[in-house]
This record gives sequence, structure tokens and C-alpha cells, in this order.
Amino acid sequence: MPESSPTKTILRQELLADRQAIVPEVRRQSDRSIGERLIAWLDSHPVAVLGVYWPIRGEPDLRDAYGIIAARGVQLALPVVVEKNTALRFLRWTPGDSMRKDSYGVAIPACEIDMTPQTVLVPCIGFNHMRYRLGYGGGFYDRTLAGIPRPAAIGIAYASALATFSPDAHDIALDAVITESATY
Repeated sequence: MPESSPTKTILRQELLADRQAIVPEVRRQSDRSIGERLIAWLDSHPVAVLGVYWPIRGEPDLRDAYGIIAARGVQLALPVVVEKNTALRFLRWTPGDSMRKDSYGVAIPACEIDMTPQTVLVPCIGFNHMRYRLGYGGGFYDRTLAGIPRPAAIGIAYASALATFSPDAHDIALDAVITESATY
């Protein structure tokens, strides 16, 4: 997978800095609003298994919403990086389960039960009006979405992450993007 262009690298740095600058109370309210929008989306797009993410680097923290979603009978699964240049692996997870750290320092389930989510939440550093995502540049979600069967992909971002950029040939558009103020 090609490396990001210098323009995308700069945009990524700017968007990460903007995300880190969100004040805590605004962040908490935005996280609640994103969670409410996600739950409403799931009410009209029910799934049995939902791939979620553990928030890192200032990503929207939806763990409260995860608890509500799990209580409604949806099985959750967290992504695990298997190795460089591969798709993500998803492991069964329920809020409160034992966790451990992966080689990147990210919390992952201690259990080893593989799951295949019908829908995957994809954290975005940035996104554009065509629902293309700007991520960290590793390509893990792109490879995951290129798999068969392809899960539905819901981008999760703060509204301030809406940006103008052109997708690369390997990028895959998201099915929707949910922010605190809109669903695209």
C-alpha cells in the first residue's frame, strides 16, 4: 500500500492537533452525542455483531454507548492488529471483560474468540464529503474493508474532522460517517 502523500501527512498532523485541542467538557458532550447518533443508526440498521474500537489518541470515546448497545443484545468485537500489511482480526468483547495490551500498547480483549462483524466502527482522523477516511496511514481498515464479505463501515469522527482531500486508489468509501452534529 503506498505511503501517504506529503499533503495528507500535513493534513493528518493538523487534524490530530485540532482533535487534541478539544476541551474536555466539549469532548464529553460530543462523545455522548456521537453515541446517541450511533444508537439511533443501529436502531434502523440492526446487526448481530458490531466491530467497535478502543479509543486512542483523542478518538471519540464511545464506551458508554458500547454498554448500552451490548445490553440490547448486540455482540461487540474489538480489532486486533495481527501483523503489518494484513486485515484486522476481531475478538469477542463485552464491556467489563478482561483486557491486555497489544504490541502497540492498545487495549485488546484477553479472550481469543474470533468474531466476524457485519458492521465496523472506523475511527477517523479526518473524512471528506464523499465519506472517504483519513486514518493513521497503516491501511489496516482499508485491508479489512477490502475483504469478503465486506462489513458495513461507519466512520466515527468529530465534526471538526471534515476536510478536503482526494482519496487514493486503495481507499474505500465508508457507508456513513457519524459526528456529534450530523450523519453523512
